[in-house]
Amino acid sequence: MTELEGRRALVTGGASGIGAAIAHAFADAGAHVIVADLDADAAARTAAEVGGEPWHVDLSDVAALETLRLDADILVNNAGIQRVSPIVDFDPSDFRRILQLMLEAPFLLVRAVMPGMVERGFGRVINLSSVHGIRASAFKSAYVAAKHGLEGLSKVTALEGAPHGVTSNCIDPGYVRTALVERQIADQARTHGIPESEVVEKIMLTEMAIKRMVEPAEVASLATWLAGPHAGMVTGASYTMDGGWSAR
Repeated sequence: MTELEGRRALVTGGASGIGAAIAHAFADAGAHVIVADLDADAAARTAAEVGGEPWHVDLSDVAALETLRLDADILVNNAGIQRVSPIVDFDPSDFRRILQLMLEAPFLLVRAVMPGMVERGFGRVINLSSVHGIRASAFKSAYVAAKHGLEGLSKVTALEGAPHGVTSNCIDPGYVRTALVERQIADQARTHGIPESEVVEKIMLTEMAIKRMVEPAEVASLATWLAGPHAGMVTGASYTMDGGWSAR
């Protein structure tokens, strides 16, 4: 499979979880992958595995991104963090950091890659949103706000990119089996007042009709199709992969 042969793909949060799965899938499809991550060692390892290149970057430092120009045919906005807390207890600095990393940074990265995409007449922007981009859950005010904003940004990118061969879409998974999700378990247990052993069943999977987590490789498969030549008429869309959560 070489549907992405000759393409340069930038994947943020690419050193682990969903990002690493996408980096591997893109490389298998022939792309040269730039693995962007805050963890320099992990970015270097993943880049070496896929024959790509690492980019050690703190995407929450948005001021450093304002004058950036990047050469990429495919941009995957995947980097993210999570905080679980009631609004009245939510640290305002955490709220700002989540919006900077998960909404402002994607805007600045789209801004950085769009000129080259327009010049070449081809571009794919893939935003890793969430079912929380179209639904809400208590105790996740910053994450839900950022993902809802990302959905809007993706649609505007789609409209502006359409005359130039540039598409923009969101992938909206439910809970994916990653370290980010696993790190939520203690916070969820504390916030909901239940044992950690009950969090997956009683909190994470309660809204999903299919009672299992999404696998990173499943998300990567959809991302690879969206990045490829057969998805040229798919833009401004949000693809749910939530086990039926949003069907309710």
